[in-house]
Amino acid sequence: METTDKNNILRGGQFIVKETPCEDVFTPEDFSEEQKMMRDSVKEFIDREVWPYKERFENKDYAFTKELMQKAGEMGLLSIAVPEAYGGMEMGFVTTMLVCDYISGATGSFSTAFGAHTGIGTLPITLYGNEEQKKKYVPKLASGEWFGAYCLTEPGAGSDANSGKTKAVLSEDGKHYLISGQKMWISNAGFCNLMIVFARIEDDKNITAFIVEYDPNNGITLGEEESKLGIHASST
Repeated sequence: METTDKNNILRGGQFIVKETPCEDVFTPEDFSEEQKMMRDSVKEFIDREVWPYKERFENKDYAFTKELMQKAGEMGLLSIAVPEAYGGMEMGFVTTMLVCDYISGATGSFSTAFGAHTGIGTLPITLYGNEEQKKKYVPKLASGEWFGAYCLTEPGAGSDANSGKTKAVLSEDGKHYLISGQKMWISNAGFCNLMIVFARIEDDKNITAFIVEYDPNNGITLGEEESKLGIHASST
């Protein structure tokens, strides 16, 4: 059985100062035919749907960003890393990175919306949700029927995320939590259907993630869109 010497694994930026065995180097020439097809599909999508309309992004057209996200969902681009059991393509890490590479070369607005949704909007449930949560939410996120957002940062808690003041208090009947607090810099908040919200339960040492369906009638209030130096059509 082949074994890996953990002492020889390169981590982070060590490849800059250590010699890397040639058999450990992955190059574009190693892409499979399936990966090449995905690359070409993404490139065609960006060339057709994104590049010709860059001015719309600069004019803060958030609705257009959402429209393109829906088209990406129809093409399956939002489901690359999602298991087939939950409506995804389950194509592996290399393909996932290849898709992200070509998406990120388009505009900061679209790539931010794409990354926030497919990464921190979808993966928390995919990786850590229970089976009921996965079946209920992941297929909708993978198809683009729903969009996700990640509510971690607060006015007084950025890099030190665990210092957040948002609280989660168990209701008297023990069936749900009442969450109170303020979040900021939330990508996709303007058009999301689901939020991964971090809050502290009682005196817990660490904050907890909650799945919150967005509904303006359940006590969630959105502020105005942030005026940013760049990524103008990324809803924040």
